[in-house]
Amino acid sequence: MAGAVGSTASGHSDEAGTPAVPMAIRLIEAMIFASPEPVSERAIAELLEGQGLVPPEAEDLAAYVRAVIEGVVRQYEGRGVAPVQVAGGWQFRTVADLAPRLTRVLQRPRRLPRATLESLAIIAYHQPCTRAEIEDIRGVSLSQQVLDNLLEASLIVPRGRKEVPGRPILWGTSADFLRHFGLRDLRDLPRREELLVDVPDNPVLRAAAPDEAKTEAVSAPPVA
Repeated sequence: MAGAVGSTASGHSDEAGTPAVPMAIRLIEAMIFASPEPVSERAIAELLEGQGLVPPEAEDLAAYVRAVIEGVVRQYEGRGVAPVQVAGGWQFRTVADLAPRLTRVLQRPRRLPRATLESLAIIAYHQPCTRAEIEDIRGVSLSQQVLDNLLEASLIVPRGRKEVPGRPILWGTSADFLRHFGLRDLRDLPRREELLVDVPDNPVLRAAAPDEAKTEAVSAPPVA
C-alpha cells in the first residue's frame, strides 16, 4: 500500500530537484501538527475521503490510511520530533532520546501527593472500581479532595454505577490520562511503581501539593 500513497503524487519535483511529497502525506502531517489532541485513524480516513485523496485503486481504506501515516513517520526519521501513537491516535512529540537534554530549559513536572498517585494507580490497574474498592486496596480512607483533584485534572472519569446497594460510582481513567502518560491504550501501562512517579504537569494537581512543589519527578516526553 505504500506504493499507493506514492502514486497520488504528481510525479513532479520541486525547484531543488527533490521529489514532491504526496498531498495525502502533507495534509495528514498538517492535521496531526495542528490538532491539540491525538488524531484518530478514523478522523484521518474521513479527511482523506472528504478531500478526494483516496485513489480508486486503494481497495482497503484502513491499509491506505496506515500507509499515509507511515509516510508521515518516515518524513520525521532522525528528527527532533516525531508523530507517535498515543491515546488511540497520533500526536507529535519530542523524541525520547532528546527529552533528557531539555530538562534544563523546559519546566519539569512535579511529584504529586502520595495519596493522589496511589489512588490514580489503583484506578488505572483495577478499573472500573468504586471509592470503597480503592479504600480497600489502599487500606485507608479516600478523601473527596483526592477524587476532586483527579477529576479537575481530567485524569479520571465516571464509568457508570455498580449494581449493588447504593449503586456507587465506578471510576476509570480518561483519554487525557493516556495522553499525559504517552500511552497508546491501557495495555501499555507501565509497572505500578513507574506510574507513581510519571505525573503530568497539571496546575490543579500542583496546587493540591504545595509542600511538594520542589520535588522533581520523571516525566513522559514533552509534547511538541
